[in-house]
Amino acid sequence: MTALLTPLLAAGIVLLLTACGTVPEASEAPGQELSVAEAVPAPELTLNLPTREQCQCQPSPARDLTFLERGYQALSQGDAVTALQHFQRYKRLETGVAAQWEADVAIAYLAMLPDSPLYDHDAAEQSYQSLARRLLPDMQVHATALLMRDSLAAFALLNRHIADLENSNATLTEDLAKREEAIRRLRELTLGQSRGSQP
Repeated sequence: MTALLTPLLAAGIVLLLTACGTVPEASEAPGQELSVAEAVPAPELTLNLPTREQCQCQPSPARDLTFLERGYQALSQGDAVTALQHFQRYKRLETGVAAQWEADVAIAYLAMLPDSPLYDHDAAEQSYQSLARRLLPDMQVHATALLMRDSLAAFALLNRHIADLENSNATLTEDLAKREEAIRRLRELTLGQSRGSQP
């Protein structure tokens, strides 16, 4: 076995020395040495990377909806305070017009809920009026924000009807008091005349 490996080992060493001893001929002037890069040409690499026109990349989302959706989740569980905190964080982190509108609608919606720390029906109605003017036709907003906007519209209409009914009730109460006063005077006048006519 050792006798067989010795000739093979010797042949490998000879081939190695022959390969190392071969130096390419210099095409330059004598005395100028070739660098390794000039002596051995670099292989040409072809990469199959897509060009920008061929890229089927998904565009990155314009805004991060994490805090907005967490706020919706907290609101659905009845936790108005946590929902408010998430909506405020979303408003601070996202500066786009659509994101600001979404956050403002959610906060105005909280002002409409009686168990919310922000409950103020007049402020909710004013916020709705402002938000209705700020919504642009081409704005891409969350579907839940649109539902909240519609709820605010219904709430504002209901609030106006309640105010009208309260005004009507106040007017009717005042008219009723005047009529009762008139009936009382008429009764006194009638009783006074009937007593005067008695002998």
